[in-house]
Amino acid sequence: MGAGVEVLPMTQGVRAELAVAGGGCPVAALSGDGETTVDGVTWTRANDGTVTEEFRVPAETAVDESDGELADASPVMDVGDERVYQFRRDAADPCACEVVEELGVPVTDVRAADGSLLVTLHVDSADRLRAVVEDLRAVAERVSVRYLVHGGTDGDDERTAVVDVGRLTDRQREVVETAVEMGYFEYPRSASATEVAEALDIDVSTFAEHLTLAQSKLFDGLLAE
Repeated sequence: MGAGVEVLPMTQGVRAELAVAGGGCPVAALSGDGETTVDGVTWTRANDGTVTEEFRVPAETAVDESDGELADASPVMDVGDERVYQFRRDAADPCACEVVEELGVPVTDVRAADGSLLVTLHVDSADRLRAVVEDLRAVAERVSVRYLVHGGTDGDDERTAVVDVGRLTDRQREVVETAVEMGYFEYPRSASATEVAEALDIDVSTFAEHLTLAQSKLFDGLLAE
């Protein structure tokens, strides 16, 4: 470490993987067939306003047949069974990566699967994560938390809570996200079960059933960890 740099112990923080769907990301679109996975997504900004982006896909993937910005993607090298590609895009185009970068949030991994951009990042609190999600929703059709690790310290004992949202069905995830957004879990509550059910266009009993099953899955995962 350089002189004058103070390293503070992190007593509480969050590592999360966000799935960003929509928003016109060409790399995410490449994985839209449900079979192709895109790894090692990185980008470098030039002074002229262009961004050079790089990614890895299985060598047999026909990137040159893609439409849009990836039509001009150029292969750089082969690494094992994967091929590295680069392409250029305008930095002014809305992109989830640009949003996260502007917020100053450290990004540890970016990849794509099933048509969504998967961004793994570190933030210092759950409130900060909520703010990041809200900003991403300005450029995407949907943003969801797929995986979350919440760490902290309690005296000399380190505590880590892991929440794998991938255990939930799409409908269960939608119910939980809507309930959180409307303040159903806050104290005092900002929304009742009836109000959340109306927002989801379902019966209160159906809302309760989805929520109970979702919570059961999440708690089972926490207890397993």
